Amino acid sequence: MTTATAPSLTSTAPTPHQVWKRARGLLIALLILVIAGVTFAAVRSGTNYGHLDPRSADAKGSRAAAELLKARGISVTVATTLDEATTAAGPDTTLLVTGPNLLTPAQQRRLHEATTASTGRTVLIGPGQAAASRLSPGVRTEPHRPVSPLPPSCAFPAARSAGTADMGGVRYTAPDSTATACYPSDGTPSLLILKGRGDSDTVLLGSPDFLHNERLDQQGNASLALQLLGSRPHLVWYLPSLADPSATSDDGSPDNNNDTNGGGNGGEASGEESDFLDLIPSGWLWGTLQLTLAAVLAASWRGRRLGPLVVERLPVSIRASESAEGRAGLYRKANARERAAESLRAAARTRIARLAGVTAREAHTSDVLLPAVSARTTTTGDDLSTLLFGPAPADDAALVLLAEHLDALEREVRTS
Repeated sequence: MTTATAPSLTSTAPTPHQVWKRARGLLIALLILVIAGVTFAAVRSGTNYGHLDPRSADAKGSRAAAELLKARGISVTVATTLDEATTAAGPDTTLLVTGPNLLTPAQQRRLHEATTASTGRTVLIGPGQAAASRLSPGVRTEPHRPVSPLPPSCAFPAARSAGTADMGGVRYTAPDSTATACYPSDGTPSLLILKGRGDSDTVLLGSPDFLHNERLDQQGNASLALQLLGSRPHLVWYLPSLADPSATSDDGSPDNNNDTNGGGNGGEASGEESDFLDLIPSGWLWGTLQLTLAAVLAASWRGRRLGPLVVERLPVSIRASESAEGRAGLYRKANARERAAESLRAAARTRIARLAGVTAREAHTSDVLLPAVSARTTTTGDDLSTLLFGPAPADDAALVLLAEHLDALEREVRTS
């Protein structure tokens, strides 16, 4: 029996100092990215407004429309609470409600009472069925349709003057024959004008897209925006928010039942379903993308191979006889004579098959191995089968005897 030896080696585990030297570059780079992201977010936090905000110059903002209105002599006031909006409403005021679906039922009822008494113009952007039923009783909503350039198809002067505009979204119908329906999408209007007391009226818009900075210069969007929002000398641009202290209705929650929520930082409510990513400021998305790219590059850098793999040698040398004795002791402690006998027989069959000209694949097949071995020995077929493929020994003495008989059979085959 041969002895397996290998030179002993000391442990190659890296020390804490080595680990720090390897990781400090990555940690410093990560720290710089975090500091840069926080600084960038802090710098932009004071000027980052939401969708439909008249102070926002982003693609979805409405600063362009607000500036055009100011240039025509219209005063534009931003209201972020219901108290500010209802207080400013009056006969010479247009009240633009960008997110009626964000209001609670109690807020919607209060807003309807204030606008009805003001005899001014109220413009509602994308109210769903529940919000429309409280802010403009009797109006029914139809399913949303994609926004596209649509002709006015009505006699409303502002719409006829503007011509084709980017409309669509939520569509509205009213049982009142005095209502004016414009910009039909699939036969149902996406702009509805309801006459009120005196010169007051309520305008329902299915989509706010024509007010966005990115679309204001397309089609007749700018003309429609100026005429709808500039019919009175004062414009109150109301941006509902969930943080409004007046949002304390009977259920204390926004009216989302059957409505499609508007989203954004106090600004957007278009009747369209808002994607989750639309609610995240663009700076954070860009920062997350940068961090992800940095993480991928760092993983590629740290995971690269610097050369061929190093084969690790055994740290200690163990004599083959000691290994055999240790395994035998485990078999004996577990009383595993069957396992020990099978190991002895399998090893003997492998060696004898090579001597008898049997392939390694067929060394453990009795129909092939036994005829080849019996031709080289004087042992009868039954005894040979019992010896190489028989049952487990009944006791330790029988196990020792089996080992001796296997050694004798191997010697006989080798010398035959």
